[in-house]
Amino acid sequence: MPIDMDMRLRVRSRALVCLLLLALLGTVTTAAASPRTAAPAAATAAKAAPTTASSAAAAARWGDRRLDEAAFLTTHNAFTNYEDSRWSSVNQSESVRAQLDNGVRGLSLDTHWYERSTWLCIISFGSDCYPSDVYLCHGDCKTFAGATYALPRQTFHGTMQTVVDFLAAHPQEVVTVFLEDYVGADQLQASLGRVRGLQDMVFRPDEWGVRQHGWPKVADLVTSGKRLLIFSDRSDREHLGVMYDKSWTVSNFWSLGDLGNDLSCVSRWSDVPLDRQEPGFRRLFTMSHHRNVPTVLTAALDNGAKLRGRIAEQCRSATGGRDPNFVSVDFHRLSDGSGHTPASIVAELGARP
Repeated sequence: MPIDMDMRLRVRSRALVCLLLLALLGTVTTAAASPRTAAPAAATAAKAAPTTASSAAAAARWGDRRLDEAAFLTTHNAFTNYEDSRWSSVNQSESVRAQLDNGVRGLSLDTHWYERSTWLCIISFGSDCYPSDVYLCHGDCKTFAGATYALPRQTFHGTMQTVVDFLAAHPQEVVTVFLEDYVGADQLQASLGRVRGLQDMVFRPDEWGVRQHGWPKVADLVTSGKRLLIFSDRSDREHLGVMYDKSWTVSNFWSLGDLGNDLSCVSRWSDVPLDRQEPGFRRLFTMSHHRNVPTVLTAALDNGAKLRGRIAEQCRSATGGRDPNFVSVDFHRLSDGSGHTPASIVAELGARP
């Protein structure tokens, strides 16, 4: 009998120990699980948290200027540079992200469809094995490596992700993308659909009643978070939030000529004069200032006093007294030593009453 009692006591003790261990394990498991349980709530809260700048900060940064009263430094063929890919002929020296970090707020990009080529993959010994997609090319995406395309190939959605990520990190800024567009609307839509966060930032003029009320204040764009404008030279993609540039802008003919001496400011489109007037609405003015073939030397000669003088003496009168909203140049950091740079000229335009 004492032996049975002793055994029962030992069994009970072991049972109590087991229960304690189970309780402890349950506590640990619950504690470990609670962060995972809370994670969706935290993610939801983070997503719901405001991502736009405050009205006061936006007003302090931009004042009362409407979009058609602001000026933005823009880079011609922003994707052809020495840092994003191995181009042999470039229009800019630094990557798209570096351009944005250094004050560029307008980017011109050329979109082309590239169909995967097994042949190019083979003859490049595996260095050119890319899937079919929308890429940034300066002509055909298969003709001359380094000239019409470059390796590594630059996807359009990858560059747009760079733009969106920049905007997310700089909530006071507005960026405009100009597309020389050689792809179908469905191809462009699929590419844009892969850019995380893009749809939340795209400005749609129809939703703001731009035709009826004019362009909004830049501060209002910033406050709303709609800080990405996309233009295309194709008219069939406005449903994507991509504006047809001929409907919303005026633009001068892009070339200064081979010698850089054609300073006239004439319209790019014969049926859309630079001084076009429309009731209640004023088009944005995009001004191009670059030669047929870009070089570091010619860009330095063109980007200083010549640019400033052309705006004041040719383009201002051609547009009925208005200044450009987008000033597009090659090698945007170069100038002629006059003390005027593309960035300083744009800042001067932005400060004009």
